[in-house]
Formats: sequence, C-alpha cells, structure tokens
Amino acid sequence: MTRLYLHPDRLFPADTGTRDIARRLYNGIKDLPIVSPHGHTDPAWFAYNQPFANPSELLIVPDHYVFRMLYSQGVPLEALGIPTIDGGETEQDPRKIWRCFAGHYHLFRGTPSRLWLDWVFAEVFGLKVRLSSETADLYYDTIDAALATDAFRPRALFERFGIEVIATTESPLDPLDHHRAIRESGWSGRVVTAYRPDPVMDPEHAGFLDNLHRFCEVAREDISTFAGYLRAHENRRAYFREAGATSTDHGHPSAFTADLPRAEIEALYASVLGGLASPSEAELFRGHMLIEMARMSLEDGMVMQIHPGVHRSHNPSVLARFGRDKGADIPILTGYVEALKPLLDRFGNERDLTIILFTLDETSYSRELAPLAGHYPALRLGPPWWFHDSPEGMRRFREQATETAGFYNTVGFNDDTRAFLSIPARHDVARRMDCGFLAKLVAEHRLEEDEAHEVAHALSYSLAKQAYKL
Repeated sequence: MTRLYLHPDRLFPADTGTRDIARRLYNGIKDLPIVSPHGHTDPAWFAYNQPFANPSELLIVPDHYVFRMLYSQGVPLEALGIPTIDGGETEQDPRKIWRCFAGHYHLFRGTPSRLWLDWVFAEVFGLKVRLSSETADLYYDTIDAALATDAFRPRALFERFGIEVIATTESPLDPLDHHRAIRESGWSGRVVTAYRPDPVMDPEHAGFLDNLHRFCEVAREDISTFAGYLRAHENRRAYFREAGATSTDHGHPSAFTADLPRAEIEALYASVLGGLASPSEAELFRGHMLIEMARMSLEDGMVMQIHPGVHRSHNPSVLARFGRDKGADIPILTGYVEALKPLLDRFGNERDLTIILFTLDETSYSRELAPLAGHYPALRLGPPWWFHDSPEGMRRFREQATETAGFYNTVGFNDDTRAFLSIPARHDVARRMDCGFLAKLVAEHRLEEDEAHEVAHALSYSLAKQAYKL
C-alpha cells in the first residue's frame, strides 16, 4: 500500500523565496470561513439532516467530474449506478460501484478531481493509504462506517467545514419547501437559494411549455400576455428573496442580449407561448429576457449571474438514456463585447446593479471580459468555472484578468458543485493558488506584502460576501 500524503506546500511556487511568501499569506487566510455563494448542493440534506446513504451515492453517482472521466475510458455509466430515464437496469451494489471507481483511480492523476478527492479522503475520513483496487474495500468500509455516525451528517459537516453561508440553486417552479424546513428547524446554519429561471425563460429547454403552465400556477398570474409573464417573474423573485435569495443565475447558450421594442417582444412572446419559436427567435427571446432580468435586479437588489458558453448534452446517446447533466457538456467559443452591448447600454453604468460574468472560453479573459469589467460599474468577473476550476485555470485567470480588471472587479471564489464534501477542498485549492500568485507579485516587488495579505483576505472571503450581498 502506498501512503496517502497531502504535502503542506502543495500548489505553492517551486522557488523557495516565493514559496516562503506564499506560506505566510496562506497561513493568514487558510482558516477563514467559507462563503459559498453559487452551488448546487441539495437543500434537503440540511433540512432533514439524514445520514448519507453510502460512499458511492455520496462521492460517485452525483459527481459528473468523476463519472465523465471513467466513461471516457470505456466504463459504462450503468456500471457506476447512474440512473437511466426509463428505469433500466444499472448496478445497484454500492460496493461494486466503489471497486470499479477505485480500480480506475489512476485516471485522475494530474486533474483537480484528484486534488479534491485526496483531500476528502485524508482530511475528512482520515485515510492514510492511496486509493487503488487493493485498498478499495478499506476505503469503502472506513467511509461507510463514518457516514453512519452523527459527526458525518450534513449539518455537522457544514459546521466542521467552517461554512458561513451556502447558496443552492432552484427553478422558479420549486416550492422551496426544503428551505422553509431549514428556517423552521432552529438550526443556525445559513442556507439560501438562488433564482434560476432557465426552465421558464429558455424556449429550447426541455419541457418548456409545460413549465410555463406550472409557472402560471405557482406565480398565480395570467401569463397569456407578456406583461403577465413579467409579473410572474417578479412575484417568484420576491418569493425567493423571502427564502434568503440574493442572486439570480442564468445559464444561457450565449451571452447574447437584445433590447426589443415593446410591440416586438409582445409578438415574439406570443410565438414562444404558442410553441412556434424558431431557434433564432428562441435566442432573441432569451436575449431580451436577460435585459428584463437586469431591470428587475436593479429594482429588487438581486445580484445577476450570467454563465454562458456551453453546448449542453453534446452526446445524444447519453442524453437519450441518462438525461441532462451527465458529463457531456462541452465549452464553446463565446463573445461578450458585442453580445452584451444592448444590456450594457441600458444598465452598464448603474452603480446599484451587480452583474457577474462567468466564461468557459478562456480566450475572452484579456480580450473582452477584463476590459469590460475594468470599465463598467455594473460588471464583475466570476472566478474560473467548471472545466477551469483547476490550479492552471486559476493561474491563467489571474494572469490574464488582473492587469486590466484588477482584483476588486472580481468576486473571489465559488465552488459551483453538487459534491458537498469537496467544497472545503476546492476553496483550499483556490486559496493556495491565489496566495502563490500574490507571492510572485511580492517577490517581483510589484506589490508590498502587507497589501498582499489584504488582497488574499478579500479573494478568500470578503469579495464574495460583498458581491453577493451575503
């Protein structure tokens, strides 16, 4: 068995002098509380505080970072227990699923998933040997036994991880019962929601027309007119704010925006409502609705997040058998300067509006995003996201964005994950990488060390709190 060892200097610069600076910076911020303003953890975990079922259900089945890698190497998703749409046969024995994962663990060498998982194994479960086929059962038994104890229930882990606040993400159709149960439970942990209107704002979203009918019911508005449809959004946003929401979240295919005359958008809405919208009309509708969402955010104070640039469900076979969010989403080329101009013409100069931009197109950092955020008061840059939530992705982001946008036009870090146990691991990676970047600036006499300590604190904690009004 090979020892599992987390080196205390992992991810720090190799140069000894710069590494010493990074250590000092990191020691000043490593124990700061975690602010997790954008994520996809299940609020039911915290509402009812039930034990997690088993190691596979916790760490493999819900984590597309894990199973997409195994799938790429020929492991069927059925062998990993991923549920099928039609309820077809998949592996039900969690120990067999775990053994399959352990036997392929070498595939994660050099990936951020390996960093996160090793941190969870060592820091959360106290494992001392590396995961492999030989240690699969040791791992399974150790983790399974821990999950049966009160110390590993969701609320206890929330407190152990030092999480100050975490935001989940829900559809406008969600009754938010789990969030209500959390508030009524008397537990002191802070879990808020975020308003994700894609299911009722994207005409190409699966089940869109059925979603609109449900939207009409839950908002108690007649949405046969565009004015009624806007009132429905306003009503649901107010309902979400009552449940603690401070932000909205928009996952559109592109960053395209359009500011349409009233008569034109009303005609377009009629086409959308009738199920007649073409792909170009669907894009036009989404583009106009981003401007409507910005208007509402200026009125109600909710922070607006836009994260475009993904070809969702690129693999039609996986989509047909297993549904959405199964590791087949692929980044695409994304433009911002022209796409956002109608939105920025209306609202870019508003100091009371915060629009946070994310991208999966790294080529846009220095060319488009940093110059935009470095000028418009309403804009902030979200952290490296999804495929670029990685050490090199974080380094590239700081190198390309800082010179033009600075640090204070960014919003720190968010983990954007369903994998609850990886949250502290992800924040630790971000803190180490930011301290390494700042240490280089100090070593090159481009920043004084006392200033670097202030920036490290901001990047790790205060910028996210401020940007998301938490």
